[in-house]
Amino acid sequence: MKSVALWQRPVSYAAVGGTKAPDLMSYPPVGFRSYEGRARIGQGEARWDFAWNAVLTWGIQRRAGFRVTLTDTPAAVTELTYTPVRFDDDGEPLTAAVVGPAPAEGEHLIAPGDTALLGIPFGPFRVGAPARVVYVINEPDRRGFAYGTIAGHPESGEESFIVERTPDGAVWLEIRAFSRPSNAFWWMVYPVLRMSQAFYTNRYFRTLAGKIS
Repeated sequence: MKSVALWQRPVSYAAVGGTKAPDLMSYPPVGFRSYEGRARIGQGEARWDFAWNAVLTWGIQRRAGFRVTLTDTPAAVTELTYTPVRFDDDGEPLTAAVVGPAPAEGEHLIAPGDTALLGIPFGPFRVGAPARVVYVINEPDRRGFAYGTIAGHPESGEESFIVERTPDGAVWLEIRAFSRPSNAFWWMVYPVLRMSQAFYTNRYFRTLAGKIS
């Protein structure tokens, strides 16, 4: 039987885009556990540029210890991916930010529809965790993305990583997620999986704050 390319596989959950929901913590998708964390990671233009570039090039995952392998995805998949317009409190559409070139490492900026295989250290092993970018936020003072899990990931669900710059120049990272173990094996080791989630979430905040190089 011919194997299906990773970019052709659907995400493994139904509530795509659910990390945008303002009431995620009170009403997560049925059967899923939600998470929301927000922390100040620095101040000023240099920290802002570093943080959003790291987030939009998978740098936050790499700096946390993951191996990120991008798959070849046809341009039509990313070009035709729908990214909804956001509106401010007055109902005016928010203008997309003009994103500059990718960092010197040559990494391309994340786009909706991108698919990656994440290699997550898990004890003495490295677990493969395929994921798809389901939306990108690209505004003058708010940038980031969310990925959804694909079959083969230890979890089913979605996680977003959004960097925000407030009027006082402070730079914040917000992480929102909903997830559950993807199969019987991961349910059996759920306490260990939860500990691993907490460990890497803490590393995400620390790396963008410059505490992990």
